[in-house]
Parts: sequence; structure tokens; C-alpha cells
Amino acid sequence: MATYLMPASVSQLMLSIVVLFAAYGLVKLFQLIASDISSPIRDLPGPPSKSFLFGNMIEMKAQDGTLEKYIAKYGDTIKYQDMFGVTRLCTVDLKAVNHILMHSNDYQKPEPLIYHVQRIFGQGVLLVEGDVHKQQRKILNPAFGPLQIRQLTEIFVDKAIELRDVWNSKIQKQSKSDGAATFDALPWLARVTLDIVGRAGFDYDFQALSSEHSKNELHYAVETMYDATTSFDPIPIIRSLVPFLRFLPAAGDSRLRQAKGAVFRIGRVLLGRSKKNALAHSKTDRDVLSLLTRANMDPNLPENQRMSDEDVVSQIPTFVFAGHETTTTSTAWTLYALAQNKDIQSKLREELLSIPTDNPSMDELNGLHYLDNIVRESLRLNPPVPDTLRVAMKDDYLPLSKTTILGFSNPVNDKSRIVKGQTFNIPIRPINLAESTWGKDAWEFNPDRWDNLPEAVSSIPGVWGNLMSFLGGPRSCIGYRFALVEMKALLFTLIRAFEIDLAVPPENVRGTMGLVRRPMVTSDPVNPNQLPIVIRPVVRS
Repeated sequence: MATYLMPASVSQLMLSIVVLFAAYGLVKLFQLIASDISSPIRDLPGPPSKSFLFGNMIEMKAQDGTLEKYIAKYGDTIKYQDMFGVTRLCTVDLKAVNHILMHSNDYQKPEPLIYHVQRIFGQGVLLVEGDVHKQQRKILNPAFGPLQIRQLTEIFVDKAIELRDVWNSKIQKQSKSDGAATFDALPWLARVTLDIVGRAGFDYDFQALSSEHSKNELHYAVETMYDATTSFDPIPIIRSLVPFLRFLPAAGDSRLRQAKGAVFRIGRVLLGRSKKNALAHSKTDRDVLSLLTRANMDPNLPENQRMSDEDVVSQIPTFVFAGHETTTTSTAWTLYALAQNKDIQSKLREELLSIPTDNPSMDELNGLHYLDNIVRESLRLNPPVPDTLRVAMKDDYLPLSKTTILGFSNPVNDKSRIVKGQTFNIPIRPINLAESTWGKDAWEFNPDRWDNLPEAVSSIPGVWGNLMSFLGGPRSCIGYRFALVEMKALLFTLIRAFEIDLAVPPENVRGTMGLVRRPMVTSDPVNPNQLPIVIRPVVRS
């Protein structure tokens, strides 16, 4: 016989749930108040919180450059409020930032961030910590070395030429009297970088450029997973911040599970193919997955240092996101800058046309001095990832460039006390734009600055180019060489072929707030993520 809850029982159950939630909320509120009262950073300057629930996050999401404005107004070291009253410390003090980045075991990614991203991509090298990160990084490092990137450059250039040909066809189809075409560059850059990461990453053809109106299974799954990182659904955010509520269902959970399942299923097939080739001692495969598989199967590698098949497969969605979306965004911002500075664009084109081939090698690309300056300057002004988070895993003293900073309690000489659990915002873009480091023209696009850098930039603890764009220390971007040569191949091919202008006023373009800072058009709220451009074919004399 079926058993049913009586109405009184249902009421008691609901009351118990409400009381449990209320008690949990009161405990968390008490903890926040107590930690704020005793916090060493309680007197640091910063913007007033807009609300307990959202803190300063609505303003930061709505206005591009808000964090930079906070720092300009309140000083190099500030605090602001994240959701649910979480206080974040943010500093452009290079000594402090270097300490945090170099002590990666003591300052790790916050658990809510790891939970939120892991549910989408799995446990790739971007998210694991401690010894697991060291293990994965050690095996992955050889696949991203200079020799391997040199071998992959042909793929970068071939796909860039394919994109050039697609854009040429747009000019022919639009057939304007001035020989120009107008379209949104952002989805095309996303397509070419997806094709590149598929071919170079794991020898998979997404066919993103050749199949404009259709997507294969993996392409569709990757887009679904990326959408989960950009959508503002409060339920996943609440689940990440409040572990007690991780049972709550969200609208996109089913689609995300299906997409993630497809990525990992196809990833296992690709891994099986790579393992089969490795067992056959085939060394012709040059994609990152094949190199990783051979390194992981090396008989000289101790068994306890090998990655499991699941760990290897987890690198695929991680690599797709990190290598696809970031380069898309970086290249888009570079075209945005060049479209506004036609003299710089012309000077770059003159240098690029001095190479007598459409198929340059990595060494030829890296030997183009002005192209290198432009890539550096664009990544300085518009790093694809504008900031990142860390949390103190133990009590510590944070070294500072100044002997004391007003607002820290209990400063000791040039250090200030930090308690376990304190969260930090590592402000990548604000450091790249700090006038105290770069000079009064820090916000201007000036590639020539790289021929005469201020002495202060030598203190920036970045892994490449006196920039924070690829971070620094043990958690620096493992694929920065890949990204740089890929960007150079795309710019080499496109700027040689086309004169590029913006199709909207430059003031209508700003950056979005999220894991990646994409360009968006403020005058089109229905479809904001775009970069409308006008291209004309270059007429060579």
C-alpha cells in the first residue's frame, strides 16, 4: 500500500527546511560579521558596498573598467565587496602580487570558483592544485615548448589563410562599388581559433570555417559549455558560494551534462587513437594530445607520476576553452586598436609585406619587430582575462613595496598580516595599465613604447614580456607560446590582405565582465558580443 505524507507532516517538513536554511544563513552571517570585525584589512579604503547580496558586483559588471577606476580613486591597495558580503583584497603592489603568485600552494584558487568551472570543464590543469598540478604541469610542459610550437605554426598559417579566403568571398558577395564588406569579425575569429585548437590540440577537425551554418557534435558541445560560463544564472552562482545548496537544480543543467558527456566521450576516442599511435611508436603526430600521450606513456616515467585517462581527457575541454576563447578575444581587440590607428596599421602592413611568402615560419613571424610590439601592446591594453582570484590557505604576512599602507592593521615593517581564508583579486589589467609603472600614456595604444620601456616595468612578475597577461609563477599560462604565434599568424595574414576599419563608433565598443573580457557593442543590447568591421582588399603596387 502506498504511503502518503499527511498535511501536518508536510507542514512540519517544510518548517524544518525553512528553519534549517535560516539557521545556516544566520551562522554564515555571524561568521562574515566576525571575520570583518577581526580582519587585518578592515580599514583599507574601497568603494562602499551597494548591497549585502551583490556587493559591488553589479556596478563592476555594468561598467567596463570599474576596477581600474576603484584603484585610481582609492589607491594601489583596496578592498571591495563580492556577493554575500565576501570582502576581496585587490592590489597593484608588485611586491605583494609577486609573493602571491610565487607561493601558489599558499594562495590557491577559491573553492567556489573551482567548483563552478570544474562542473563545466572537469579537472584540467587550470583548476587542480598542489601536487596534482605539479604532476600534470610536468607532463604537459614539453608539449608547449618552442620546438613543438614551431611544428604547429604551419597549422596556424593554413587556417589563417582559410579565414582570409572566407573574408575575400564576403567582399565578392557584397560587391559594393568601393570593394568593401561589412560584417561581425568576432564569430569568424572564434571559428578560426576553434579550428586551430582542434587541429593543433588533438588532431580533430571542427570544420568551423568550412561549415558556416552547421556544427558537428563536438563543436555544438563546446559552444554549450562556453555558454555556461557567460550566462548569468543565479542558481549556479549560489551553488558555488553555498555548498549546502548544491542540490538545487538549474535550467541549463541537463544541456550542460549532455554537452560535457559528448566532449568526454569523443575525448576518450581521441585519446585511444593517440595511445594506439604511441604504442606503434609513431612520432609523426604533432598535436598536443599526441605529445602528451607519448610523454605520459614514457617507460621512464614513474607509475605514481602518470596521469589517469580521465585526467588526460580533462585537458581537452580545458585546452579548447583556454586556447580558443582567449586568442579569439586577443585578436579581436588587436583589430579594434589597428582600426582606430590607421597609421600604425599601415606601418605594420609595410613590415608584413616585406616577407616574400604567405606561409611564414615561426622564426619569421617572431622576427617581425613591429608585429611583436603590436601584439605586446594589445595584450597590455586588453588582456583577454582581466583578473583572477586567489585565497590564502594559511595565515601569512604580505610583503609590500611601501613600509606601511594605511588601512592594514598590525603592519610589521614592510609586511602586513593576512589571515587564512582572505580572498584576493589579482588585477591583471589594472597592473598592465598602472600609470605609476607605464607612465602618463598608459591607457594609449602605443607600440613604440616597447622600444624604450620604463625601468619600473621590470618589476612586473609576468612570465612573458613585462606583462601580467599570462600571469607568472608556477601557475602562469602554460600555452602562452602557442597563443602568441597563433595571434601573429592571424594578424600577419589578415593585415597583409585587408585594410580594416570599425563599422561602429569606437566609443560604442567596450569590454564585457566575465572569465574572458570580450568586446561588445553598447548600441546593440540584443546582440552585444560583436566587433563590426569594414574590410577592403589591399592593393599591392
